[in-house]
Amino acid sequence: MITIGLTTWSEHTTLVKDEKRAVSLEEYAAYFPVVEVDTFFYGLPRLETVQKWQKQVPRNFQFIVKANKGLTKHPGENLTGKLLQQRFIDFKKSIGSLIRDKQLKTILLQFPPFFRATKENVAYLHYIREQLVGLPLSLELRNQSWFEEGIKESLIKFCLDKQYTLVAVDEPTNTLASIPFVLTKTNPELLLVRLHGRNERGWNASGKEWRKQRTLYKYNLAELTELKEQLVLYEQDVKDICVIFNNNAGGDAAPNALELQRIMQVKFDNLGKKPPEQLDLF
Repeated sequence: MITIGLTTWSEHTTLVKDEKRAVSLEEYAAYFPVVEVDTFFYGLPRLETVQKWQKQVPRNFQFIVKANKGLTKHPGENLTGKLLQQRFIDFKKSIGSLIRDKQLKTILLQFPPFFRATKENVAYLHYIREQLVGLPLSLELRNQSWFEEGIKESLIKFCLDKQYTLVAVDEPTNTLASIPFVLTKTNPELLLVRLHGRNERGWNASGKEWRKQRTLYKYNLAELTELKEQLVLYEQDVKDICVIFNNNAGGDAAPNALELQRIMQVKFDNLGKKPPEQLDLF
């Protein structure tokens, strides 16, 4: 099975004919069967909020939840001991209805670039698996040390042993802040690909407008076709191949996702209903 989705739902205005408004989750779910949600990264939403999301989508719709920043050692919080353990408990409660209703595709653990391949950090990955036992976990590591010769092979084996999905990340590769694209099966349930774009100049942008530059990129047909050819090699080995487009600084994520769906000839079942077309009077 191949599923395709986007990061968040509100900003993909090409889905609503470029109307200058936020796209609703219900509208988004008429096109895609999965969405990545970063709300949990910044703060844990109320259970009622999550349940409200669930009411806007079909029962088979899936959520990829980005883990809270306190669990992935991002700046601003340095939780240890009982405080860290309590954050894990609170996080699990916040996604409880998604787990119960089988709408949690995976928890995305995206670590900061300074999270290096050290014994201490490997021990922390063991700790996370213990705290989130039985839940689907995907690992996005953004420091090059994890992909050095010898380390990468050990990382893949670790992910296999601990049932982590090692995320294949597509991003600029010719910068110091980049990691290589490693497409490999570490979990028979899920292969997760996240596409950030290949804007080398914008990838290291700083200042107030950095978000508008970092993922400013449109994949061309040749690049999407190359991706397709890589993905089909795993169709018989993995239950679900999920591709998430995050290249939306210029509004290209949704068009690229729909184009990949077209060239892969994938039909998504059980989508939400699209609103009826309104005819222009003239």
